[in-house]
Amino acid sequence: MTAPAPHRYSTRDIPVPGGSLCVGVWDPIDAVRGEVLAVHGVTSSHRVWAHTVAHLRGIRIVAPDLRGRGRSTAGQPAGLDRHADDLALALAATMRRAPVVVGHSMGGFVSVVLAHRHPELVDSLLLVDGGLPLRAPEGLSAEETVAAILGPTAERLRMRFDDEAAYLRFWRAHPAFGGPWTPELEDYFRYDLVDSGDGSLRPATSEAVTIEDTVDLTMGSALPVALEALRHPTRMLTVPRGLRDEEPGLYPPDHLSALLAGRPTISHRHVAGFNHYTIVLTPEGGAVVAEETLAALRLRGLTGG
Repeated sequence: MTAPAPHRYSTRDIPVPGGSLCVGVWDPIDAVRGEVLAVHGVTSSHRVWAHTVAHLRGIRIVAPDLRGRGRSTAGQPAGLDRHADDLALALAATMRRAPVVVGHSMGGFVSVVLAHRHPELVDSLLLVDGGLPLRAPEGLSAEETVAAILGPTAERLRMRFDDEAAYLRFWRAHPAFGGPWTPELEDYFRYDLVDSGDGSLRPATSEAVTIEDTVDLTMGSALPVALEALRHPTRMLTVPRGLRDEEPGLYPPDHLSALLAGRPTISHRHVAGFNHYTIVLTPEGGAVVAEETLAALRLRGLTGG
């Protein structure tokens, strides 16, 4: 494993309709050799990228908390179009345009829609276990759709915890996290907690926004329209296990093959040994995502090593 890349980490609040986005920025201490916009998943935050950043020496990373997540104050209305437009505003305030956009989980879907709505702001996409349509049952209500896609992940948003230690115990027992417990992982979980107003703590992600976003990415028109128009070079990474370390994960092989057929702008890599979380929330997963990020930058001629 490479030594941690030296970055200065800071956050800033960027105005968007209905409030602001909290945007994490990792600025290299040495010369900037490339820039990346990183977009997190449906119940996540910008802190999910810490393990990836550690392998991106010389790369500036801008990573917002999407509306309804983390420390961002903007909430509903949400949906993929709104998130994409929020990202355009974040880019305007930080680095104008993104040579590479890296999106994990729902962040992959938002990245595809960003490339469609603001094509001049994006050169290429790296989709990490997200971005192409999921296999979802038909004829369900909004709440049933969220339950079918996210399961216990959605239920967690209604839970309350006495303190940080209780929340960390919850995650230590989660089937997705059977490996080593890193300081970056613990920091990510601690950041996820906010005051619930009754003396307990709750996950920061808004359940209402999560429902709206999940319904939009499975049943709305923004994603299919954006995919039909996708011309940006795109790399997709998938993993064999899902949100609870179950097989076959979010993209069963037959479903994925059908999705990739006829999409020549999308190249694919299956990354063995990971689940939907650990591909970004472990040092080894972060190294894979960083490797692919650097490869995308080199293809654009935007980094030298």
